[in-house]
Amino acid sequence: MKFLDQAKVYIRSGNGGAGAVSFRREKFIEFGGPDGGDGGRGGDVWLEVVDGLNTLIDYRYQQHFRAKTGMHGMGRDQAGGKGADVVMKVPPGTQVYEEDNETLICDLTDVGERFLLAKGGNGGFGNAHFKTSTNQAPRRANPGQEGIEKTIWLRLKLIADAGVVGLPNAGKSTFLASVTAAKPKIADYPFTTLHPGLGVARIDAREFVIADIPGLIEGAHEGVGIGDRFLGHVERTRVLLHLVSAQEDNPGKAYKTVRRELEAYGEGLAEKPEIVALSQIDTVDPAERKKKAASLKRAAGKEPMMLSAVSREGVEAVLRAMMREVEQARQADEPARPDERWRS
Repeated sequence: MKFLDQAKVYIRSGNGGAGAVSFRREKFIEFGGPDGGDGGRGGDVWLEVVDGLNTLIDYRYQQHFRAKTGMHGMGRDQAGGKGADVVMKVPPGTQVYEEDNETLICDLTDVGERFLLAKGGNGGFGNAHFKTSTNQAPRRANPGQEGIEKTIWLRLKLIADAGVVGLPNAGKSTFLASVTAAKPKIADYPFTTLHPGLGVARIDAREFVIADIPGLIEGAHEGVGIGDRFLGHVERTRVLLHLVSAQEDNPGKAYKTVRRELEAYGEGLAEKPEIVALSQIDTVDPAERKKKAASLKRAAGKEPMMLSAVSREGVEAVLRAMMREVEQARQADEPARPDERWRS
């Protein structure tokens, strides 16, 4: 399945049904009177978060969603039925923006969550509604109210516990493939990863979700390379794993390049807990490894972890460090339990 994280769609709720003009005509009833029923309400347009989706690819092939018009009223005081709703199914982490792509309408993160995007128009009154003591045979009825139409943007920000960042060819996809069941494309050239990838890692009988995004290069926040478009997918993460390849001539400079892009992007990415790791250490000898680690330590201000996704050296240590940060963040997010003393 192809990955699509942004889509522009047109929506329209249903018009309300028109009220009916009708008069009762029955044998042996001298004065029938008006009996036109009201029109039914138009269908609504809903957004619903469902499990099992992680892309907006469906909205590449269908961009128009129109709810049904309400049924018109009929004689014998028969009201029209409600028009059928339209339910647009989206993955967790979907945001909805107005047509300007800047004004946020809603942010849906939980499976089963629903949001009313456009309410259907009300049905019109039939002539029975207008009967009064001075107007006992009204010959008018209201048309249904028109539905709401608008163009919106759907934008997906994947929900993951940990995000992997770094320069192209830092070993991010290899790490993801090593610790999860994900099968990202891996090759020996920059920008092999063109779309974010998700995988579930397991360590010490505990699980957390990892997101891998395409590599960043200097000037990504200005659109250089693939740009910073995919950084939105690590906005919701609790911890960042910053991989710096041991094959870099200057690991400290490589680290600072990515950090500058995270800071330029904003949205709190630079303030997230960060685990720094020197990756691909199986490609250099011990002396070179020590030299590269020292360069990275000076730039990051802390001791980097050592990692090789191919030989599995240091992989479990890195996963445990990530799991600790994830669990601390989860505990901080949990609502405080009420004091036992106040229970009756």
